[in-house]
Amino acid sequence: MRNASVHANEKLTVGATPVPHAEILEFVKPTLAKEGVDLDIKVFTDFIQPNQQLALKNLDANYYQYRPFLDDYNKTRHTDLVPVVGVHIEPFGAYSTKIKNITELKDGATVSIPNDPVNTGRALVLLHEAGLIKLKDPGNTLATQRDIVENPKHLKIRELEGALLARSVSQVDLAFVFANYALEAGIDTNSALIVEKGKSLYIEFLVSRPDNINDPGLRKLAKALNSDEVSQFILTRYKGQIAPGF
Repeated sequence: MRNASVHANEKLTVGATPVPHAEILEFVKPTLAKEGVDLDIKVFTDFIQPNQQLALKNLDANYYQYRPFLDDYNKTRHTDLVPVVGVHIEPFGAYSTKIKNITELKDGATVSIPNDPVNTGRALVLLHEAGLIKLKDPGNTLATQRDIVENPKHLKIRELEGALLARSVSQVDLAFVFANYALEAGIDTNSALIVEKGKSLYIEFLVSRPDNINDPGLRKLAKALNSDEVSQFILTRYKGQIAPGF
């Protein structure tokens, strides 16, 4: 553990996706400055680099992911990144510019879903719950398209990188979009035709490494992110479109 008095003006470099993660970090930046921590926020637009850079020690922490994604990353990349504190929950939903109700989805419609293993399964489970497909095991959050046993509407399911999903809304019949990208693109998350809200499994975490999890600056950041002020900021700034997760 580093000595807090020696590092009175400690610099803490944290990777985050733009909305809401980087915005929440910007909100706590003045609080940390008063406590001798200079928070440097590095913004990423993909889901791999923030973990990669953290594992390489180019970042002290990151804030953009939930446990199933982190667990899968550690397993497949042989890393040991660790959750510090949960901060907020984002709804994950399906949007359309072509239909107003999910019952209007036509035979042969094109549906875009995330292409990473954890979120592919997450989207397929929601399609199953909406009665649009049938999965072999609807409890399997790592389901793939090979696990679809019935597709009565002959849906064409396209897997896209997370950052491209918001752009695909106008190009396909139905697109699953993460709330952070929806907010960034100006999409009202309340307009989702299928939505998964408030599952504690998907609380977004501040994440670090075993070697620095007890760093004084990191602990100050963790405390600030779980403060009443941040809870109020989330509720006010995002008007219920995301929720505090602590």
